Amino acid sequence: MKNRYEEILDRAAVHFRELLRGQLEREDRMETAAPAKDFSNLEKIVIGVCGGDGIGPIIMDSAKTVITSLLSEEIAAGRVEIREINGLTLENRLEKNKAVPDDVLEEIKKCDVLLKGPTTTPQGANTLGSANVKLRRELDLYANVRPVKVPELGIDWCFFRENTEGEYALGGDGLEIPGKLSMDFKVTTEAGTRRIARAAFEYAKSNGKTKVAIVTKNNVIKKTDGNFSRICHEVAEDYPGITASDYIADIVTASLIDPYRQKDYEVFVLPNLYGDIITDEAAQLQGGVGTAGSSNIGDQYAMFEAIHGSAPRKIERGEGDYSNPTSIIKAAEFMLRHVGLNDKADRLEKAMEICCDTEKKVVVTGHRDGATCMEFTDYILSTLEKL
Repeated sequence: MKNRYEEILDRAAVHFRELLRGQLEREDRMETAAPAKDFSNLEKIVIGVCGGDGIGPIIMDSAKTVITSLLSEEIAAGRVEIREINGLTLENRLEKNKAVPDDVLEEIKKCDVLLKGPTTTPQGANTLGSANVKLRRELDLYANVRPVKVPELGIDWCFFRENTEGEYALGGDGLEIPGKLSMDFKVTTEAGTRRIARAAFEYAKSNGKTKVAIVTKNNVIKKTDGNFSRICHEVAEDYPGITASDYIADIVTASLIDPYRQKDYEVFVLPNLYGDIITDEAAQLQGGVGTAGSSNIGDQYAMFEAIHGSAPRKIERGEGDYSNPTSIIKAAEFMLRHVGLNDKADRLEKAMEICCDTEKKVVVTGHRDGATCMEFTDYILSTLEKL
């Protein structure tokens, strides 16, 4: 028995050594990375659009129609190109046995920003990995930024979720001893945490916010979460006038639905897994994950997407055409701001407020009792013409 365990431990030590080496090398690359690209000063902006699978191509047609209309002058003048990226379907990914096939990734890297529809991730061990996780790693999209606003409740939050580390960094590279145990790994680097913290505090400073909530489980997870908190507080020292406070993840999860506590929060900075869960909860307060867009920001690339999944059951029921495109259109608005087209983004934001909150002449329910995706798209286009 002892010899058998020693053999297992030896193999585990080799495996862990290689994982550790890879993460140390990644940390070194972050420390020596090139200065961030100024997306707003590009002579020509190449926008990749990628439908994904499930309801993705349906809602992407809506978003593409809207941004093509909004940017018609820029496209005609050659200042903007909208480029279709194919091949991120589940079928192609399974055939190539890659979360993101190499040729698809190569085409994405030729774009400045990517507007992406949802992609299906098969569940269970030893299955195809997440396309989102792969893209965030390959493009180093370290900041997942999700705003949530519910004016009638006094909610105006912005979440900065670290996007490349935590439990997701090595999600498919854990250890398993069949019949005995399995272990996964959580990663927190100095450089990775420092840059997401700085992004959160810069946002707070630029937008007149005075409170940043640092969300961890540092009372239990001492090394990774403990260091995440420590580094965020060190960054906070460079931002006088902004209060940085520690919050435990489970308590924040509860207090976000407490009407007496909701107004206490402004900006959040969170490790990857907590950010994934808590931002979905926050989106539900806004009207559901179908109403919230998401930004994935790096120094050289950026990706914008709906925060919901590909809804394969909706396709199976024949209700795909009734999918709500609100989330991906809001993501398109964030994308326009990121590349410096703020006037276009303002028009789109105003049109969405009219269509979703004020007039509500065309309502998408996600089922046959509501409008279709394209009927809602036409409503947005007609509203934009009036602005």
